[in-house]
Amino acid sequence: MTSSLTSTARSALAQLPQSVLDLGRLFTDAGEEIALVGGPVRDAFLGMPPHDMDLTTSAHPETTEKLLAEWADTTWDVGKDFGTIAARRGDVIVEITTYRTEEYEVGSRKPAVTYGTSLEGDLTRRDFTVNAMALRLPGLELVDPHGGLVDLDAGILRTPVGAQQSFDDDPLRIMRAARFSAQLGFDVDFDVMKAMEDMASRLEIVSPERIRAELERLLCSRWPRRGLELMVHTGVCDIVLPELAALRETVDEHKRHKDVYEHTLTVLDQAMDLETGPDGAVPAPDLQLRLAAILHDIGKPATRCFGPGGTVTFHGHDHVGARMSAKRLKALRFDKQTVKNVSRLVELHLRFHGYADAGWSDSAVRRYVTDAGPLLERLHRLTRADVTTRNRRKAAMLAHAYDDLEDRIAQLREQEELAAIRPDLNGQEIMEELALKPGPEVGQAYQFLLNLRMERGPIGPELAREALHSWWAATHRDNS
Repeated sequence: MTSSLTSTARSALAQLPQSVLDLGRLFTDAGEEIALVGGPVRDAFLGMPPHDMDLTTSAHPETTEKLLAEWADTTWDVGKDFGTIAARRGDVIVEITTYRTEEYEVGSRKPAVTYGTSLEGDLTRRDFTVNAMALRLPGLELVDPHGGLVDLDAGILRTPVGAQQSFDDDPLRIMRAARFSAQLGFDVDFDVMKAMEDMASRLEIVSPERIRAELERLLCSRWPRRGLELMVHTGVCDIVLPELAALRETVDEHKRHKDVYEHTLTVLDQAMDLETGPDGAVPAPDLQLRLAAILHDIGKPATRCFGPGGTVTFHGHDHVGARMSAKRLKALRFDKQTVKNVSRLVELHLRFHGYADAGWSDSAVRRYVTDAGPLLERLHRLTRADVTTRNRRKAAMLAHAYDDLEDRIAQLREQEELAAIRPDLNGQEIMEELALKPGPEVGQAYQFLLNLRMERGPIGPELAREALHSWWAATHRDNS
């Protein structure tokens, strides 16, 4: 089977830019070794043309910079302390790293780096055998000292050295195991799984930013459920995303409610199925939608109550979950907009169920759209994905109800440009009508007119002025 993979790689590597081969000759003519390494080599054997040009070399950074000055249009320092220099020639961008070894000092969040002396030694310190293959330039000679090609064919993640040693050298590799399982659809070797279980707590010395980056890549992969299940099974999730792991606590042996953990993973799968192509409303992969899917029910363990007759409720889990989501995402150093949007989606994910029980007024539909704001298309998908019942009649009823809601939204949008609802008078006009200066009273008047717009739709400036003056008079009469 490896022979067919070699043929596959040969076809993919035919698209390797000539400028990269020229760079290889430049280094070898200078007496240095240089090789394409890691992800682009792995991807080539999977039939994907290399796109990230990661290279490793015997040259130290100062020498690399001098050689690149002859080849590149521009160069920059990606991480000179880590031995990495980047350069661009035309549309081709390369990152070149000196052979190295890498390990964490006790109590440190950053790896200590020392330069290595050979390509084989550099490959030995890499995370997994499928990423520990190299192609020497310019001849594209395969260097695979740890059987990465065999593991790639078998769909297995192994470490070049013992997994305990590998993860002790760099604990972030624990997260990378989960990420590559999700990205490649591979299983992990038993040695790797055991080390993940035994060493999960070592992730506490890794910076939140690096953990977040791996979690993002995992969630945006083709099979994120695989990675999340591996994290939960090994206890890694208890460190990284304990709110998801805690959903297993809601398993009810009496079957009075659904398994919230399994439900959450199904919601993730279904939300992904509702993502769109590049030109659609929610292009795949959508990180915020996927985060909302795995976090939407994290408030349930804290709000579960058993009532008379074996009933179970989770009252308020949407609001509790929204606060928990914001707290966790901030701890993982997600950007402010992602934190805001995901927690808002979690907060709103139950709003639709009132519509399913009884049709809403136009006012209620307007409020739904206004409250969702720019998240409406994601909220549509999260709400639809949240239906995991095996009761076909109930599922069909909910789908029909949401179809009806989306039709109502479309109709109202056509009528009054619902996506940009504003009062019939703006702030300046309110101040002129009531002879006010900027202040809280203007805001109160604006909110009154916005509520009026929600209830009655557009009424025009004249009726809005009449209503404003009536409200103002009544407000001041009540306060006198």
